[in-house]
Amino acid sequence: NITYVSAAVVIIGSVGIIALPKPIDKVIMFGLLQGGFIGMIAAARYLDVAMAAAIFDPISTVILLIGITKLDEIRKKKQKQAQEEGFLV
Repeated sequence: NITYVSAAVVIIGSVGIIALPKPIDKVIMFGLLQGGFIGMIAAARYLDVAMAAAIFDPISTVILLIGITKLDEIRKKKQKQAQEEGFLV
């Protein structure tokens, strides 16, 4: 049954988001979670909502990737500043 498969994919995606430490791996698991979510919506025969979710899910993934890259840049900048201050002292 597609409902059980979609529920399993959602569970795998959510556990992967929680358990994996790397941000890129989390994005992959987020895509898995989104796929299962759309499958569950389609199995409930809310096809208009599933279509809207399928359109907006890639947009949210791109926004998440932009946030991850900005956060990574900020962390690297702070780490570099901390190293420079440590060497000057």
